[in-house]
Amino acid sequence: MSGQVLPMERGGRGPALMLLHGYTGSGSSMAGIARAFQGEYETLAPDLPGHGRSVFAAECGFDDCLGDLAATLESTGHRRAHWLGYSLGARLALGCAVRHPGSVASLVLLAGRAGIADPDERATRRRADDALATRIEAQGIGVFVDEWLAQPLFASLRRLGPEFLARERSARLANDAHGLAASLRRLGPGAQPSLFDALPDVKVPVLLVAGALDTRFVELAHELARRLPRAEVRAIPDAGHAAHVERPDAFNDAVRDFLRRVANPASAIPSRSVQEIAS
Repeated sequence: MSGQVLPMERGGRGPALMLLHGYTGSGSSMAGIARAFQGEYETLAPDLPGHGRSVFAAECGFDDCLGDLAATLESTGHRRAHWLGYSLGARLALGCAVRHPGSVASLVLLAGRAGIADPDERATRRRADDALATRIEAQGIGVFVDEWLAQPLFASLRRLGPEFLARERSARLANDAHGLAASLRRLGPGAQPSLFDALPDVKVPVLLVAGALDTRFVELAHELARRLPRAEVRAIPDAGHAAHVERPDAFNDAVRDFLRRVANPASAIPSRSVQEIAS
């Protein structure tokens, strides 16, 4: 555990809300969520290793990154936080609940997963991620970002128009090719240890969110919910993988409702609760 403090965006006052961005993002890419919650929470949005202003320490791996996140939270004076993660950030937030449970009060996981359970499938994914990382380094970040945003996974983002897509592209281009390559090799799904066996030990309330159009991650959310003691699933209608930017009001309303119920013991998330709620 390296325990380095990551660069972060910070604002608001109140209990801590850690916001972990997705792959090719940065702390600033969570600004919309931060603004929505800064009236009730102190929002902390770090640049994950290999993204934004954050560089990879030598030989930093998945568990080392979890240590960095725990150290980053501690550096703010908060002992615990509510953790909200998107995609890569969701995998890391769940990892913190497993490896550093004392730092986690609740989890909101958007398009999250617990890694890859099958060792052969995990090894195949690791080889694919390594090959992609090599291409990023060889071709440069511009080519990669265009390929990344052209994936079917992000097809529904195109509805938001050319100006939005241009802003998304520009923000992702602010990252470094070598940093993104290192992130794939060390934090990608193939490099991540499987967390499935530890899920029954995650005792905090968990909100599992997916865009309803992102059917694969809706299925993964239900798979996680069956293993987590206190989880519910929320599907955001007419949204894809990046539901927080496609339908920000619906996403923020779902998160706000969850966090208010977490804060009120009389309406806490019941054990083994699995729900799918349309917004």
